[in-house]
Order: sequence, then structure tokens, then C-alpha cells
Amino acid sequence: MRLITSLIFGIIALSFTSAQLSKKQLQDKWFVEGQARMNGYSKTKLLDTGGKRVILAIGDGMSLTTVTTARILQGQQKGKTGEEEQLSWEKFPFTGLSKTYNVDYQVPDSAGTATAFLCGVKTDAGIIGLDENSVRGDCAASKGTEVGSILKLAKQAGLSVGIVVTARITHATPSSSYAHCPERNWEGSVPSLAEQQGCIDIAQQFINFQKEHGGISVALGGGRRNFIPNTQNDVEYPNTKGRRVDGKDLIQEWKNLQLQNSAYVWNLSDFNAIDPKKTDHLFGLFEPSHMQYESARNKGPSGEPSISEMTRKAIQILERNPKGYFLLIESGRIDHGHHEGSAYKALTEAVALAQAVETADKLTNENETLIIVTSDHGHTMSMSGYPKRGNPIFGLTGALGNYGKPSLTLNYANGPGAWKDGDPRPNLTGVDTAHPKFLQQAITKLNSETHDGTDVAIYARGPFSHLYVGVVEQNYIFHPMAKALCLDPSKAGQQTCSNSAHGVNVSILALLTTLMAIVLQFI
Repeated sequence: MRLITSLIFGIIALSFTSAQLSKKQLQDKWFVEGQARMNGYSKTKLLDTGGKRVILAIGDGMSLTTVTTARILQGQQKGKTGEEEQLSWEKFPFTGLSKTYNVDYQVPDSAGTATAFLCGVKTDAGIIGLDENSVRGDCAASKGTEVGSILKLAKQAGLSVGIVVTARITHATPSSSYAHCPERNWEGSVPSLAEQQGCIDIAQQFINFQKEHGGISVALGGGRRNFIPNTQNDVEYPNTKGRRVDGKDLIQEWKNLQLQNSAYVWNLSDFNAIDPKKTDHLFGLFEPSHMQYESARNKGPSGEPSISEMTRKAIQILERNPKGYFLLIESGRIDHGHHEGSAYKALTEAVALAQAVETADKLTNENETLIIVTSDHGHTMSMSGYPKRGNPIFGLTGALGNYGKPSLTLNYANGPGAWKDGDPRPNLTGVDTAHPKFLQQAITKLNSETHDGTDVAIYARGPFSHLYVGVVEQNYIFHPMAKALCLDPSKAGQQTCSNSAHGVNVSILALLTTLMAIVLQFI
């Protein structure tokens, strides 16, 4: 009797549920797409065994607003309305949010944030590879505050490591993977007092890492000026000289290391000539400072590769190591475009990063490679004004303000696009607001637009990607990466991994961690 009653109520409930949704609604494309997405997610496998490879892609300054508007731009570049588009990482199964503040700043800088996600500990603004007990600009106070990065751990475990950036290789994010410095701006030299106290500039630390740890297998980006003396002309720009005051030519020093199957390149022609099957070490510096914006990139023989091309070459070289690799990718010029108040530059850089991540996704096996895409911090750009569906993302909203002047969809809270105090807001009627040199309007006049302090997104796929969920502190990003590479020093982390080669290194690391804890009790 009880069974019959349950069946009757079940039939009634099913009939009631079905009656609420019409056939038209069930066939609506949005409804169908929602069902398909849910069914797809329900089949997502949790990959909870250690992989061999980790790729961390950073969109410097890539706020959630930047992601949204880059998505629309990419779609509109394909002739779509744009809103329905998906960037490559938006197809990943797991997402979370990262809290970006530094230990001492509510709105962070890129040095403290990079140290957080690369080393697993939060620190102060301006600090490279040191914990919060260091003091910015104080060499003596930085002694003993060094923290290790995921890149260094991977190298010590026998994996290959690589860096692909569009900023200078000595800039905040990449340098946090191999250097320790109390001042992010000591890229090519240090003050005399700091030098006397034993501090070394970041470019020199890059070369030292090559000597002491067997080197970064692939390092591609900008920043030649920090590797050559101030008496030497740049190879590409004869009227530009280096910035080193110690007379050292670190590029030549790198060549003199005579690393196995190594090559140094500075232009697109030489880069394209590199055979990844015959190359173990590749060092490329394509500009004196940062690389060119993608929208203005010289694609000729004397030009430079795209971030996607650099990513492809890096993976092809790194994957030759059967033990695996760690690759850091950074689109540093998203941040620079925002600082200039140029949504055009920032968003075209973000779209270029999406293409690089798509390249990485296609070249790697999801079962063996963890890919994480995130940002170090956001920017003050906003998207507002009720523009209609498909409205050009760099365009006007169509609505007029109180003074009969149109407004932009994209604006900044501060930056160079603000008008002078006392002047009326410029009338943008007839202005080409999609021009690469156009600056979005801003409220507060500043020479350089600032970061913002809002959370940024984390997107992940591959081994242990399911651990990137929820709202987490930015330093948390390090820990699933270490787990995925079998570099987690905890006992549980060791038990997860079956790779004996990694296990030995992890055991040593765990022992050192325990010994350090004992020593600290007596200090």
C-alpha cells in the first residue's frame, strides 16, 4: 500500500512539474543551452592524482570587467554581437575568486601579488620573493626573509621551467619566480648601500639562477636594457643604450654559460628559426623595455613574436622533459594599457592572452596538465550606461547625459582621460572612440590610472583544478599547483603522489620544513 501511494504521489508531482513548463519554453535556445551546460558539468571528472605539468597564465590587471569586455571584443571581432562569446579559459570547468590585497596595502601592487601566488605567502607591496617581515628598500632587513617559488621547487625536482611574458623579464611578476629583492625597481642596478649589504639586482639574479640551478629552460619577453651596460647601444635601436652601471653584459654572460643546445634570440626571424626539437635552452629579449602592444606589434622579420607564438614554442621545448614542467605566462601589457587609460590597448592584449591560453589548452593533455588562468589585481575600468545588445564595446551608449552629450560604455575612475578641473566634459559626438590612441574618460585626473582592490577570477582545468573554487586568499593559488606537481610538503600531499622521483624531493622538503619549525621555536 505504501509503495502504491508513493507511486501515485510521484506521478502527480511529475505531472505538476511538467505542466509548469511549456513545450515552447523547453525548446527555447537559452533553456536548451542551459540544460546542455548543466549536463556537461555533471560529467566533469575530478582529477585528483598528480600530473606532470602546470601552466600558470596571468593577465596582469585583468579585472572581471576586463574579462567581460574582452569577451565581447573577441566576439565582435568575429562578427557576432559579442556578449555570447567565450574566452578560452571561460570553458574551463572550475572557477573561483582571489582576494588580492597585500599585507600592507588594501589595493595591491604586482610584486606583492606575484609573490603570493608564486610562493604561497602574502607579503608587502613592492617586495619580490620575500615574506612580510622584510622592509621595502631595506637590504639589511630582507636577510632571512626569502621564500621559495613554485618555479624553484619544480626545478629542484628535476622538472623543466619556463617564463613567457610581454613585460620585461625582470618585471614584478616574472622576477618573483626566481629572485629575492626588497625593491621591485632594482631591475638592473641597486643603490650603493644595498650593494654593500649584499643585495643583487634582479637581472643579475636571473643569470645567477641559470648558473646555480641549471637555468630556466625557456625565458622569453622584453627588457634588454637591464642586461647590457649603459655604454652599449641596443642591437635594435642604435640610439638607445643599456642601463647597467657595472659594465656587465649579462646577455654575453648567458651565452658564455654554454648551456646544452642553447640559443639567444632578439627578433622574430631568429625566433622562428628555432627548432624546439633540438633546443634545450632558449633565451629571448625582444625589446629594450616591455614588448610592443599586440595592436602595434611589428610582425616582420625584425619584429617580435606574439604571446601565443611564444607559448607554443615554450611548450614544445619544455615537453621534451619526461618528468614534466612548470610554465609561467604573463600578459603584462593588459595592465599597461589600463594605466594609460586605453581600453583598446588593454582589451586587445586580453584577447591575445586568450589566444595563448587556447594554444596551451590544445597542446596539452587535460589529464596530465593543470592550467590556471588568473590575475594579480584589477583596474578601475567600468562598463555601464545601458548600451543595446551588440553595441560596439568601445562605443557610445546611445544615451545622452544631462547636458546633451553622449557617454561611453567604458570609463575609468581615474587616469589621464579626465578633463581639467573647471572645464566641461568633452562632447564625443563624431569622435572615433575605437581608435587605438583614444583614451577613455575618467573622473579624477592622474597621469597613470591606478589598480583597484576588487577580487579577481581564477579559472582552472586539469589535475586538482577542482581545488580552485570559492573565495580564497591569493596565496592559496600556489598550493594546488604544488600538489599537482607532487611538490606538496605535507604528509597528505606525499601520499597522493605516486611519482617516486618527485616523492624523494617532497620528502626532503617535508623534512626541511619540520627542521625549520623546530629551529624557529628556539629563536
